[in-house]
Amino acid sequence: MKSKLVIALLFFTLINCKKAEDVAAEEMSIQAIKLPAKQKFTEADANSESPNVEDKIVEQKIIRNGNLKFETDNLETTYEQIKIAVKKGKAFIQNDSEGKEYASIYRRITVRIPSDNFDSFIKNILTGVAYFDNKEINSQDVTEEYIDIDARLKAKKKLENRYLELLAKATKISEMLAIEAQLSTIREEIEAKEGQLRYMQNQVSLSTITIEFYKTIAEESGITISYGAKIWNAFKSGFYSISSFFLGLLEIWPFIIIAMALFYFIRKRFKKKNI
Repeated sequence: MKSKLVIALLFFTLINCKKAEDVAAEEMSIQAIKLPAKQKFTEADANSESPNVEDKIVEQKIIRNGNLKFETDNLETTYEQIKIAVKKGKAFIQNDSEGKEYASIYRRITVRIPSDNFDSFIKNILTGVAYFDNKEINSQDVTEEYIDIDARLKAKKKLENRYLELLAKATKISEMLAIEAQLSTIREEIEAKEGQLRYMQNQVSLSTITIEFYKTIAEESGITISYGAKIWNAFKSGFYSISSFFLGLLEIWPFIIIAMALFYFIRKRFKKKNI
């Protein structure tokens, strides 16, 4: 009799343990689905998922720019020389402008050229230039910034994949909306960082060189002409000043009339007191 009672107790104990395990498993699955509504994943979570075993050697990212200014005897000849160098260096002219300043005419050109051809291009266009008004060549190392943005981008993509997995498992509309809101924010951040990387890569692969060259022109000769022009300008300036003065008086004529009336009234009363 006792042996039968012991066997029955063991049987009920096993059944209760099985039920407890099933309940615990069910609670864990519910918590997993409700996770987006209660807490958000972070970049640290994504980075701690699976560390990269491969340490990739990132190519150094250098942005090179140049600014050159010099005098030339012939603008057209210098421009043709630059065009030949542009074609040879597989570059292209981004901006081209010309104008006139005091005692000189100039042309300003902005060239985008592959970074590998930067030095040879500078050498080709400056052949025969004896003196530079300005020559500035600078290099900016953006390797660390590039690696940082790239790492953040990869972390954001991992977060996106985790939320997509949760979205596939979600069963409630509220959970789906919460997950989709997080996905929308993450995708915006991914697009922004991808844009930063594209811009940086463009600046690295294509260097920018601004070239300004000018030609000195003779001033208009003749002291009589320049002096007469100064007199005429002074006369016109005086005429405009007088016109502006009278126009200003017309604008304040009511105040002038009131001031004259007050002056007349005060003067009249002052004369009566003296009498």
